[in-house]
Amino acid sequence: MAPTSTQPDLTATSRGYQFGERGSHNISLGGPHPYRRVTFENPLDARKHMLEHGAAVFRVFARKGYDEGEAGHCSLRDPIDPDTFWINPLGVHFGLIRAEDLVHVTEEGEILPDGNQAPINAAGFAIHSSLHKARPDVNAACHCHSIYGKAYSAFGKELEIINQDSCMFFKNQAVYTDFGGVALEKDEGSAIAKAAGSANAIILQNHGLLTLGETIDGAAYLFTLMEKSCQVQLSVDAAVSKGNPRILIPEEEASYSAFVTNDPDTLYAAFQADYNYQLKLSNGDFLFAK
Repeated sequence: MAPTSTQPDLTATSRGYQFGERGSHNISLGGPHPYRRVTFENPLDARKHMLEHGAAVFRVFARKGYDEGEAGHCSLRDPIDPDTFWINPLGVHFGLIRAEDLVHVTEEGEILPDGNQAPINAAGFAIHSSLHKARPDVNAACHCHSIYGKAYSAFGKELEIINQDSCMFFKNQAVYTDFGGVALEKDEGSAIAKAAGSANAIILQNHGLLTLGETIDGAAYLFTLMEKSCQVQLSVDAAVSKGNPRILIPEEEASYSAFVTNDPDTLYAAFQADYNYQLKLSNGDFLFAK
């Protein structure tokens, strides 16, 4: 039946992305989305919210098994001084990190006095300082040595668009192929930022995964999705090797699915289920003391 004035045409040939609102607002039926992104008039409140959610990200990553010794780091651009960022201290297990443990650092590597006075991962600093400088649209970045991300990174190629979830990476992923060992120098970080271009999901060949976002929540959700997508991709590749053909999602459908899910509000909302579960599991001990 042809669409009427009350039935918007969302067919593949005439979507045009002109109907309704983009993102998480479309997902909620029967009321507003319960986890719409919070905004603050007071930048100190914005910082507190950001750091507490950043601490939660580390707890979630620990629960999902993304920790690997001293490797792995997430950064958060400061809402008061955007030329600085916060990052996890060196040698503290993701599962123990609290909001007050995060370290405030300048783009030059100076540890600022209003955060934890602890050393940070030099490779993490090299990568994140370059990313924050190169991408003013990015307020957070996540990089871990997760199992399936490390495994898939050995191929040095993008994920295929083989299911609805992987549409999140449609024209939103890049591969950094020039692995130069542990990224202790800022030149390596600059090269990664250049390879990323405008993408928010990056496969670091022979290294692991890196995701970027407007919020730490969004970057973290994208990372968890990318890690699962690497797991699925490896499973599909194994099946293909046994003679089972894969079917890729057509470009127009992939583009539409990406459009309605891959925006900052939707990515933020998608992480809140994990945030609230972690809050319950840890009885909120990663939050600032009241």
